Amino acid sequence: MSADRPTLPPVRLHSEAELARDALSAPLMARAAKLARWAERGVPVGVGGEILHEALADATEHLGLTGDEDGPAYAAEAWQLAVDTGLVEIEETGQTAEDGEDLSDDAAVGTATPGEELRLLTSGSPQDILDIWLGGMETVLADAAAPDLADLADQLTEDGELDLDALDWNPEQEAELLDGILGNLYLLSALAEGDQDIPLPALAASMIVPDDMEEPTDDILEEVSEAMMRLDDQFRVLEPIGLVAYRPVDEALIEELDEEGETVQGSGTAPHDSPLTDEDVSRYGMVRLTPLGVYAVRARLQDAGAHAPAVGDLTDKGADVLLDALPDYPQALSQAESEQWLAARNPLDAARDLLAAARGDDEGAPRRRLAAQQTLSLVPPDAEPALREVLDDRQLGGLARVWLAERGLPGIPEPSQGMIFWLTVDTIAAQLDGADEGTEAELRDLVQGLTDQHSGFFDAAWRVDHPATADVLEAMGRLHPDKKSAKEARKAAFKARSRQSD
Repeated sequence: MSADRPTLPPVRLHSEAELARDALSAPLMARAAKLARWAERGVPVGVGGEILHEALADATEHLGLTGDEDGPAYAAEAWQLAVDTGLVEIEETGQTAEDGEDLSDDAAVGTATPGEELRLLTSGSPQDILDIWLGGMETVLADAAAPDLADLADQLTEDGELDLDALDWNPEQEAELLDGILGNLYLLSALAEGDQDIPLPALAASMIVPDDMEEPTDDILEEVSEAMMRLDDQFRVLEPIGLVAYRPVDEALIEELDEEGETVQGSGTAPHDSPLTDEDVSRYGMVRLTPLGVYAVRARLQDAGAHAPAVGDLTDKGADVLLDALPDYPQALSQAESEQWLAARNPLDAARDLLAAARGDDEGAPRRRLAAQQTLSLVPPDAEPALREVLDDRQLGGLARVWLAERGLPGIPEPSQGMIFWLTVDTIAAQLDGADEGTEAELRDLVQGLTDQHSGFFDAAWRVDHPATADVLEAMGRLHPDKKSAKEARKAAFKARSRQSD
C-alpha cells in the first residue's frame, strides 16, 4: 500500500438492512420524514426553503414538541434536513424581492410538498435509505463545523455585515479538525472489542497534544479545554442524526469553571491528587461512533482515498489475498473474516487453496503460514485429505501434523527433528514480524519455554535451513531472561549468519 493511501484497521459493519433501520429511527431523520409527510397539502416557505413562522408553530405541534422550549428549533432543524435531502421539494411562486419592495422576511416565495426521496424511505432499498441519510449527515456535519450563532451575532458590524476576520473562524480548518476527530473515533472503534465510550478530554488531547510530549504545558491544556467545549457543542449537533452516541459534559461542571477556564475544585470534582473515578470521567463527556456512524465515517474515509477494510471484504478474494491481510487484523475480526471466507467454499478446496498460498521463502511467508494455520483450525474434518497431501512438505508438514493431531486423527507420522526445528523457527519468525511492546512479554515466555524443553536447542537451531534462522536467534538472544542462554543464542545467530553467507 502506498504511503499516500493510508490503511486503517478493519471494522465489523452491521447489515445494510440494520443500518437503514437505524437511519430511519435517528431522531432528526425521523422528524424530517414526519414533516415531509405532513407537507402533503403544501407548506409555504421562504427563500432557501426555510419554514415560515406560522408554519413552524404548526410543525412543532405536529412533532409533539410544543411543550419543549427548544421545540421550534428542533422542528426548524428537521424541516431544513427535509429540504436538504429532497424529502420535500420546493415549487417557487415567482415572487421575489425585485417583484415587490415590501416583501417581508416572513413572506412566502414558494410551496413545499413531499419529494421523490420520501417515497424511497418507505419503498426503496436499504441502500437508497442510506444514501439519503448520508446526504443529510453531510449537511449536519457542515452545521457542526459552523460557528455558533451567538458568536456570529457578536461579530456583526454597524451595517449588519459579518466581520469574518474578527470571528477568527476558518471553515476549512474547522472541517478538517472535525474530520480528524471522527477519524480518531473510527480508529478507536476498529481497535476496540465491542462498544467503547471515549472520554471527551482524551479525544481532544489526541488531536492537540504532540505524541512526543511527556507532560502537557499549561498552554496545551488550555487548548484541550477549549477543544473539549467545542466538541461538546459539535457532538450535541451530531447525535440526533445518529452519527454518535454522546453523553454531554455535565452542565454543573461547566458552571464550576473559573474565568481562566480551569476546573474549580469542589462540587463533586475530584481533588488533583486523587484518581478520577468512572463517574468523574463521565462528567467531562463520553462519546462513541454508533454502528451507523462507523458506516458513515468509513464511507468518507474511502472517498478521501484511505483503505478502510470491513469484515467480509475478502470473501470473494483468493487465499493469497486473505493470508496477506489477516496478520494485520485484530484476533476477533481475523476469525470473523476467516469464517466468512470459509463459508463461501468447499472445505477441501479451501484447505488446498490456503496451503498453496502459505508456501514461500519470502519475508512475509512465516506470517502467511501462521494465518493459514489459524484459518485451517476453523476448517471441518472434511479437509483431512488436503492436510495429508502435504505431510512431506518441508514448509507445511509441521502445521499439517498439528491440524491432524488436534482432531485426534490416526496415522500421523512422527516429524523429523529437522521439521520440528524448522516449524519452531517459522513460528517465532511470524510472531516477531507482528510483535509490539504489548506482545514482548509473551514472546519472552515462548523463547524461555522452548529452550527449557529442548536441551541443546541452540546447538541444533543454527543449522535450520530457514531464511529467518539468524534473525530469530538474534531476537531470542535479546529476549531470553537468562544471561547464559541469551549469550548462547547470540553465538548461534552468528553461526547461522556465517553459514548463510557461505
